[in-house]
Amino acid sequence: MKNSDYSDISCKEGMVSGKGIHEKGHRSLIKDAAVRFTILIAILLLTSLQMGYSQRFAYVDSDYILSSIPDYQAAQEQLDRLSEEWQNEIEARYEEVEALYRSYQNDRILMSEDMRKKRENEIVTREAEAAELQRKYFGPEGEFFQSQEELIRPIQDRVYKVIAEIATAGNYAVIFDTADSPTMLYTDPRNDLSDDVLKKLGYLN
Repeated sequence: MKNSDYSDISCKEGMVSGKGIHEKGHRSLIKDAAVRFTILIAILLLTSLQMGYSQRFAYVDSDYILSSIPDYQAAQEQLDRLSEEWQNEIEARYEEVEALYRSYQNDRILMSEDMRKKRENEIVTREAEAAELQRKYFGPEGEFFQSQEELIRPIQDRVYKVIAEIATAGNYAVIFDTADSPTMLYTDPRNDLSDDVLKKLGYLN
């Protein structure tokens, strides 16, 4: 980076959103999943017709199931606290970078060449440290992901294990999840096994 070009750089490029990361990409994934699910439903229904309705289908609502489990609620609250704490720490770092940059812009004309280089290097270093902190907490293998694996995954595994047991015992070919399948336009409540899952987990009488 040339020193003469530094004044055109905004430190805000590295700022993080307070409400999450990659929302646009997440919406795209949901849309793609919905299309794939619609195709899957059509194939399964055609297969069922060809086999003389011999296959049984049911569904669950994983959001409803998980929200009914106190351990999951406690884990989610802990994750929310960690996320807020780390997000505030990251934003504070970027605010420090912005303050350094504003100070540099105000004083630049009065600085010697050596002093400008020193201040520019300081800003670049601080911004890199803030970006590294963001990766440490919210990167693909960051501490937030690890905390999710530690707190949420065991609960989800228990739920999925019970769903598999119910599917085997009830001879269900497929059990859909309405929480991840917004394209299910109609569902018969008699085929909803969510309460059965909660009963088997011991959270519903």
